[in-house]
Amino acid sequence: MEKGTKMARKRYTAEQIITKLREAEVELAKGQTTPVVCKKLGISDQTYYRWRKEYGGLRVDQAKRFKQLEQENARLKKLVADLSLDNSILKEVSSGNF
Repeated sequence: MEKGTKMARKRYTAEQIITKLREAEVELAKGQTTPVVCKKLGISDQTYYRWRKEYGGLRVDQAKRFKQLEQENARLKKLVADLSLDNSILKEVSSGNF
């Protein structure tokens, strides 16, 4: 690999991640080591541990709901930030400090 180039990143859905984690659990139960399992799944050890931390123990339906809630939370945070900015601007204008 040339200096400065990055490997292509593949984005996985929550369902795909949970499926891969389940596959990893099966292989690990058979006695495989984590690096071997990760190589078989086509992911890095670091990705495996990050996924396990975030999705470990979730079912597919729970993961879908989790992602929906994260998106809704981000949307609401943006809305609050926009409203706070509008409020701040209105206060500036009404006090004559512009």
